[in-house]
Amino acid sequence: MTNFIPIFPLGVVVYPEEQLNLHIFEPRYKQLIADCIKENKPFGIPAVIEKKVVEYGTLVEVVSIQKEYENGELDVVTRGTRVFRVLEIIQGIPDKLYTGAIVSYPDNQFRTNERLQAQVLQALRELHHLLQVNKGFKKPDAELSAYDLAHHAGLSLDEEYEVLHLFQELQRLEYLKRHLMKVLPLMAEMERLKDRVKLNGHFRNLTAGDL
Repeated sequence: MTNFIPIFPLGVVVYPEEQLNLHIFEPRYKQLIADCIKENKPFGIPAVIEKKVVEYGTLVEVVSIQKEYENGELDVVTRGTRVFRVLEIIQGIPDKLYTGAIVSYPDNQFRTNERLQAQVLQALRELHHLLQVNKGFKKPDAELSAYDLAHHAGLSLDEEYEVLHLFQELQRLEYLKRHLMKVLPLMAEMERLKDRVKLNGHFRNLTAGDL
């Protein structure tokens, strides 16, 4: 299926089911949000990477307007729904300040593997422990998908985008697992290095054994 959607390119990757809070201040996007609310229609957020609108993005719906400012700016809560592929960007829409796109919707498989999902979640929590950050999730562990975990795994924007156009849950989980297995040893070594640096300048009990 293909259709036309208004688009709001941003330098972020949005995943399905993710809540994204936006502060709207540009006239074109104030118009976009007003049209989407009036017509009860979603809009698309294609990622912008290296100043280019890339091929894939996520369709989002407006959940609520949290605040309206006197100057017309808005605080808006949105939620991702599905991944799309940009087929053509449409400039110069009559009577509109914003642009749009003709998009298609790739088939996205969500069949998971409980063991793999648990391994990824365990590695993610180990990373958070090493970083001394406390992350909570709104869902029970068994219901967490790769999309729920990806933004918390320390991925770069390019890596988050790679996850966006993997269209099987098993592929996404494997990607996160490989990333975490690469990062965790580096983080553990940094912790050991930090401990060694802390010891410098302190009195220590040292011995060379029986030499």
